[in-house]
Amino acid sequence: MTLAAADLRGPNQPKNVLAKISIPWIVVFAHLFIILLFPLLALLLQAIVLNPAQFWALATTPIALSTYNITFGTATVAAIVNMLAGTLTAWVLVRYQFPGKRFLDGIIDLPFALPTAVAGITLATIYNQSGWIGQFFAPFGIQIAFSRVGVAIAMIFVSLPFVVRTVQPVLQEVEPTIEEAAWSLGASRFQTFWKVILPPIIPAILTGTAQAFARAVGEFGSVVLVAANVPFQDLIAPVLVFQRLEGADIPGATVIGLVLLLISLVLLLIINLLQAWGRRYDV
Repeated sequence: MTLAAADLRGPNQPKNVLAKISIPWIVVFAHLFIILLFPLLALLLQAIVLNPAQFWALATTPIALSTYNITFGTATVAAIVNMLAGTLTAWVLVRYQFPGKRFLDGIIDLPFALPTAVAGITLATIYNQSGWIGQFFAPFGIQIAFSRVGVAIAMIFVSLPFVVRTVQPVLQEVEPTIEEAAWSLGASRFQTFWKVILPPIIPAILTGTAQAFARAVGEFGSVVLVAANVPFQDLIAPVLVFQRLEGADIPGATVIGLVLLLISLVLLLIINLLQAWGRRYDV
């Protein structure tokens, strides 16, 4: 708008601020507010109707503390396993040619498309005491399905693609000639990996691990079927929230849900700081 046009509009005419905001910005903010921020705000408002003593009492019951420990402890183990196995899988898919590579590359995304309830039934079938895999551990007294180990297996299953799909494109950008140059200068394979390959892919590994951890913490559908859901043994916090809702204990479910949210935000903030540190090695 020109200065002359502003003078003709007069001092009391309101400026059309919204006209200066582009449609993409409006769509983005509307989408984020409706889909992400409003539900979080509703959860927060539902929880703050309680006084601090009531909130603390509901958040720190023995069964709630146990579910926090099982949920975040098992999700951490699942994220570490996927960080190692997912990085190795991405490496094999990028660096090697072998029969069935396209098939293997395709089924990596299967946990994205498979309904979590179907994943839970499948895992419970093969890991129970008489299942294809579970029968080999049963003679040693190791129970996988309907135990905390089964919870970990389910979390690893649903969060595997995050690390692979995050690390894979970064590895494709690392030229094999760099590795060959390191070998020609006398570096061992371990030294080449540690000092040449690993630094550029650290941010991608941390990003994928953070996403895998967040996915594991929020998993419900497969875990509820592959675990026995026994308190103080393998009951996770999302299942406890569901049980509270089934019992019409809305305040209890809200408080536990809010605690999950706050702990997850703090952990993701820490991981984001680690990612910022890792970007020092960006190529």
